[in-house]
Amino acid sequence: MNGRPVKRSLTLHGHRTSVSLEEAFWRAFREIAEAEGKTLNGLAAEIDEARGVDCGLASAIRVHVLAHYRALHPTQGN
Repeated sequence: MNGRPVKRSLTLHGHRTSVSLEEAFWRAFREIAEAEGKTLNGLAAEIDEARGVDCGLASAIRVHVLAHYRALHPTQGN
């Protein structure tokens, strides 16, 4: 598995931006968007709107992916 970030372009509110994520996060991000019936750009825009000013978009996407899968598979006793 390659852990190097891959830069891809997204369009948020009509503006292009590039985001670097590891391929595993890109795959999971696409899967979540598809499962929710959203485009990748649409889901990214929602995450962008919800993130704080101290959090970069790539980090916010990673946290969103982690939270999604944790909600699906909560750990026992936590």
